[in-house]
Amino acid sequence: MAATGLTSIPSAFGPEETVARLETAIKSKGLTVFARVDHAAGAAAVSLALRPTEVVIFGNAKGGTPLMQARQTAGIDLPLKALVWQDEGGKTWLSYNSPTWLAERHGIGTEANTAIMAITGVLEALAKAATSA
Repeated sequence: MAATGLTSIPSAFGPEETVARLETAIKSKGLTVFARVDHAAGAAAVSLALRPTEVVIFGNAKGGTPLMQARQTAGIDLPLKALVWQDEGGKTWLSYNSPTWLAERHGIGTEANTAIMAITGVLEALAKAATSA
């Protein structure tokens, strides 16, 4: 069962290469990578097993600020995040929250449509760059 508002795209690459390609694509768009959270490494540090699972946190003020101007609670979902993870069959996926869903979640109206459409385009381009051969 898919999570509401979550876009998941299969990757042609393994987790490490998908994350590396994503980070390169983010930087090539002039965005900032604020952090990478390696959940699998965190699990290993406490002697627990977890398939590769890494979150990349990224963005810029120009893209996210219009959402927060419309509804400041959108700040809980910004900067943007992408999750690279490996399923039980060994397939790698890239997942992110749909900007349209974020707007719905925070009750953002049409005043931020331009920003939502721009963010959607950027996320789609980043996902394609990270996952496509």
